[in-house]
Amino acid sequence: MNTPILKQRDGTFVGNAAIETFKQKFRGHVVLPGDSDYDSARKIWNASIDKRPGLIAQCSDVEDVVSAVKFARENQILVAIKGGGHNVAGRALCDDGIVIDLSAMNRAVVDPESRTVHVQGGALLGDIDRETHPHGLAVPTGVVSKTGIAGLTLGGGVGWLVRKYGLTIDNLLECEVVTATGDRVVANKDTNVDLFWALRGGGGNFGVVTSFLFQAYPVPTVLAGLVLYPREQAGAVLRHYRDFMPSAPEELTAYTGLISTPDGNPAVGVIACYCGDLAEGERVLAPLRAFGTPMVDTVKPMPFMVMQQMLQESFPDDTYNYWKSTFLSEMTDEVLDVIVEHANGMQSPLSSVLVEFYAGAASRVGLADTAFAQRRAEFNVGFMAQWTDAVENDKHIGWTRDMAKALEPYSSGSLLNFMSGGSPEAIQAAFGSNHARLVEVKTKYDPTNFFSINQNVVPRG
Repeated sequence: MNTPILKQRDGTFVGNAAIETFKQKFRGHVVLPGDSDYDSARKIWNASIDKRPGLIAQCSDVEDVVSAVKFARENQILVAIKGGGHNVAGRALCDDGIVIDLSAMNRAVVDPESRTVHVQGGALLGDIDRETHPHGLAVPTGVVSKTGIAGLTLGGGVGWLVRKYGLTIDNLLECEVVTATGDRVVANKDTNVDLFWALRGGGGNFGVVTSFLFQAYPVPTVLAGLVLYPREQAGAVLRHYRDFMPSAPEELTAYTGLISTPDGNPAVGVIACYCGDLAEGERVLAPLRAFGTPMVDTVKPMPFMVMQQMLQESFPDDTYNYWKSTFLSEMTDEVLDVIVEHANGMQSPLSSVLVEFYAGAASRVGLADTAFAQRRAEFNVGFMAQWTDAVENDKHIGWTRDMAKALEPYSSGSLLNFMSGGSPEAIQAAFGSNHARLVEVKTKYDPTNFFSINQNVVPRG
C-alpha cells in the first residue's frame, strides 16, 4: 500500500502510517481498495448503491468497534455503520470514509427461562429465528429473514407479530452502545434513559449499537399464507381488507399487496399471519379466505420461522431498488382508488405496493414514550420499485416518486426504514412531534454529528 486511499472529511488523505497502526491493533479484518475481497465487502443487496469506502473495518468484537470509532474520530473520517446492510438507501456504506462493519458479530443467545434474547448488532432476523424457534419462541421483528436487526430496530421494526406484541422497539429491553467518543455505555429503562428513548425509533443517530436485549414470546406455529386474486379485483379486495381488519383480533396481522405472480401477471393478494389458537385462527381467517374468487390460497399451519421466510424471494439480491412509504390515519375509498391507479402503473413485475394495518399493541404506546412518532396512523402504504437493468432507473424511480406525490395530501408521515434518500424536511416529518427531543439527545451524545450517515438528526449548533 503506497498510495493513500482513506480521506478525512476535509478531503485530505489519512497517512499510510496511521492506517497501519490501526490495522495492527484491530483484531478483526481490515479491507482496503485493491484488496481481493474489497468489491465483495462493499457490496450490499440493493444494486442501486455503488459506494467506494476508503477502509472497511470488519469488527470481531466490541473492542474493535471502539478502536474503529476512535480511529475515525482522531483522523476526522466520515463513518458509516453496517449491520445487515439492508437499508434501502444504502446508509451502510459511504464514499472515501470508513465503514464499521458488524456483520461478523451476529450471535443470538436465548434465555428460555426469562424468554429474552441477547443479539449482537450484526445479526440478521434469520439468525435470531434460528436460535429462538427451537425453544418455541419468537421476537417481534420484520418480515424478511435477511434484514439486519440493528437497522430494523432503530427505525421501529414492523413485522408479523406487530398487532399482538407491538413494534420491535416495544420489545427492546436494553442496548449496549459505543458512543461518538468511543465509550461503551448501556441504555435501558433505568440507565441512560434519554438515550434508550432515542434508540427506540430514532435511527442510527446516537452511536453504534453492538448488542440488543429483546423480550420473546411463545409463537412456535402460526396459521399463515397468501390468498391471491387477479389484479382486476384489486379495488374490491382492498376495500374488504380495510373493512375487515379493524374488528379482527390482534393475533391476526395481515397485509395486502399489489404484486405480480411469478410468471409476471399483475395480481393482488392478502398475506396473513395468525399467532393464536389455530382452530380459532381458522374461524377468524374464514371471511378473508372466502372473499371473491381467489386464484391461490396457501393458508395453513406452519412454523413461525417458515412464515418469516415467505417473502424472502420477493426481495432478491442484486436488483435495483427505490422505496417510499406513507402513513395514513384513514383509508378512504378515494385513497384506495389512488393506490390502485398508481399500482397499475408499475412497469416491473418485481415492484409492489404493500398496505399494512398496524392498529393493536403498537397503537397503545404513547406518542412520546419512544422516539417512534407514527403510533396513531393505522395504515402504512409502502411502494417499492425493483428492477434489473440500470438503464431503467429513471422510469422506476419516477413511478415511486409519482405515487408518493399522489398520496401526499393524505399522508401523516413516513416509515423511516422505507426511505430511499429523504430530504431533511421529510426526515424531520417522519420523527414528527418527537424531533425536538431527538435534537436534544443528539446534541448530548453526538454534538459534532459524528454519526451522520443515517436519517440524520442534526445537533444544535
